[in-house]
Amino acid sequence: MKVFRKGRYRVRFSQDVADVSAAQRLRSRTFRGEQSGVDADDFDRSCTHVLIEEERTDTLVCCYRLMSFATGGDIQTSYSAQYYGLEALSVYPGAMVEMGRFCIAPSHRDPDILRIAWGAMVRYVDDHDVEMLFGCSSFPGVQEEAYMDAFDLLRERHLAPKRWLPRVKAPRIFPFGQRLKKPDLKKAMKGMPPLLRTYLLMGGWVSDHAVVDDDMNTLHVFTGLEIKGIPPMRQKLLRASAL
Repeated sequence: MKVFRKGRYRVRFSQDVADVSAAQRLRSRTFRGEQSGVDADDFDRSCTHVLIEEERTDTLVCCYRLMSFATGGDIQTSYSAQYYGLEALSVYPGAMVEMGRFCIAPSHRDPDILRIAWGAMVRYVDDHDVEMLFGCSSFPGVQEEAYMDAFDLLRERHLAPKRWLPRVKAPRIFPFGQRLKKPDLKKAMKGMPPLLRTYLLMGGWVSDHAVVDDDMNTLHVFTGLEIKGIPPMRQKLLRASAL
């Protein structure tokens, strides 16, 4: 991807160590509240990092990373496979991309940033003939009580197809797939993270349990999206937003 501009922002891939370090610092501020720390792991070296910057100030306002797989055969090397049993997806025949560490700077609340981030993703998907996106969608904090209606909505409407359903692997989970309570839709959508909400609007699905991640101080669910399953109207809107 070359540099793309959309309104106040530009989108580009990382070019060097300094770019990756900038993304790691933004991730640290967003996920850990550390102003001078870095959020880094071994997966960073295998990923393409997408940077969204405010052009006037050169401020990094959003970033995420992408790890590509020719088929599901290598999915056990993904970040998500540390926490979920992904044996079912190992037979997936098409190209896959794991999107991870998605974050928007806490000081920037412009809704255009999320739309631009998805526009960049659409461009990447088209350029690489990707057939499935997947990753971990995170709820802040590790207290599931704060998100019960959101989890009930996921269980009622958005569980993964049985043929792709991730299995339990992490030592600490919240098995919301076993709950029977009806969700309060207003509370459910209020508690749903924006990134996950967008996945669901496009036809995405989730695991039947959340992983309790004390290191990141999050509850996260495995999230998948088959590109061919995106409703036609949503596909049209996404294409319109593509960079």
